[in-house]
Amino acid sequence: MSLKGKTLFITGASRGIGKAIALKAAKDGANVAVAAKTAEPHPKLEGTIFTAAEEIEAAGGKALPVVLDVRDDEAVKEAMDRTADHFGGLDIVVNNASAIQLTPLAQTDMKRFDLMHQINTRGTLACSKHAIEHLKASDNPHILMLSPPLDMKEKWFAPYTPYAIAKYGMSLVVLGLAGELRSKGIAVNALWPRTTIATAAIKNIIGGDKMMRQSRTPDILADAAYEIFTSPSKDLTGRFLIDDTFLASRGVTDFDKYRVDPTLALAPDFFVPDDSEAPCDLGPVKG
Repeated sequence: MSLKGKTLFITGASRGIGKAIALKAAKDGANVAVAAKTAEPHPKLEGTIFTAAEEIEAAGGKALPVVLDVRDDEAVKEAMDRTADHFGGLDIVVNNASAIQLTPLAQTDMKRFDLMHQINTRGTLACSKHAIEHLKASDNPHILMLSPPLDMKEKWFAPYTPYAIAKYGMSLVVLGLAGELRSKGIAVNALWPRTTIATAAIKNIIGGDKMMRQSRTPDILADAAYEIFTSPSKDLTGRFLIDDTFLASRGVTDFDKYRVDPTLALAPDFFVPDDSEAPCDLGPVKG
């Protein structure tokens, strides 16, 4: 199965994981709506919806840059309708946009929690809601959340309860929508990285340059997402997938190609269940 001619709506697609997923699909000749807030260059963040659209076109796809704040329900509906009208349909929605602040409750401004909740949980609900009618007409419709398995352990919440609630909210949408939409043939799944991914959030918020070097590139999530989208939607839904484990189940054996710096051990990401075994060594590459 190929993504040629398929239409993807990806939030937060101007950079990082969202853009990597878009470029992977573009190589097949897919259509991509690049939905994000960044229309003008940011002093600390690379890329805009327009530069991402140019890269998508250069990779072989067709792009529609869409300025979108997922907190605006009416704007979300208009963006979905515009995308479906522009490309003649909608096949895949990727809820990638996310806000993060890793602080305990006592150190978290409630306005910041509201922002995380509105983007992560509510934004995911809104984008999924307004895509449903369009996805019904697709022959292989998928909704994908970049969110963690529902491993409801105290250790994942205690250090940063506000963020954990907002992020797990995206996964609760997966749990509910998978059941709600199963009879309509619309797949709803979650994808999460085992290790940190080299993105602006890692560099600017979490770990700086060293953790960037201990990370994998966004390509691992792009490859995993591609495997999801090219699977029959009726056969793969309601799943909470870890990137490398899922790729290993599809025959991938070389995971070193995704490392930023093979000489360093990979840094584990949040929210990965203890019983999830890596399909490869996460330590430094020897030799």
